[in-house]
Amino acid sequence: MKLSITLKVSLIIAILAIFCFTPLGSIPIGPIVATTAMIPVVISSLTFGERLGMIVGFVFGLFSFIYWTFILPAFPTAFLFTPFAESVGYKGNLGSLVICFIPRILVGLTPILVSRLLKQSIFGDLLGSVVGSLTNTILVITFIFLFFGNENPVIAGKGLLTVLTATIVTNGIPEAIICAVVCPPIVKILRNI
Repeated sequence: MKLSITLKVSLIIAILAIFCFTPLGSIPIGPIVATTAMIPVVISSLTFGERLGMIVGFVFGLFSFIYWTFILPAFPTAFLFTPFAESVGYKGNLGSLVICFIPRILVGLTPILVSRLLKQSIFGDLLGSVVGSLTNTILVITFIFLFFGNENPVIAGKGLLTVLTATIVTNGIPEAIICAVVCPPIVKILRNI
């Protein structure tokens, strides 16, 4: 008996909630937060396509917004993800919502586009997983730079390329490797049940 898409997506969203509201999905490393919570979004994209992938990505953004607004608003970088937090005189704004939602939604789109280009092969799913993970990293850092570059003490006075390179090396590559190892086998199983 095959599981319905609704049940599969519901299970993925439940797993996403665990990632988003426990230390499993957001691991603070100094002033940067390493994110593994994009894994359920990448899995959704590769398994169910862009529509459901982007919906799960939106839920990821919503969970992030709730987390940074209500659970950990005093964390030094919370203002980057919610307009309702401030830290050492820095306040979130509408750009915080862009940072919180747009990269997460696009994580639900980019993996399946890459995988389809490669005929949804194992390599396509692996490369799609890497691209999905890096989509989150690159867009979050780019938007932080665009909306808060002069205000964020971590990146003030530094160029976007310098900040992106440092973040990709320290966070992006490890996150992408984890995504590439974890996502394709789970996608293969989900496509068959």
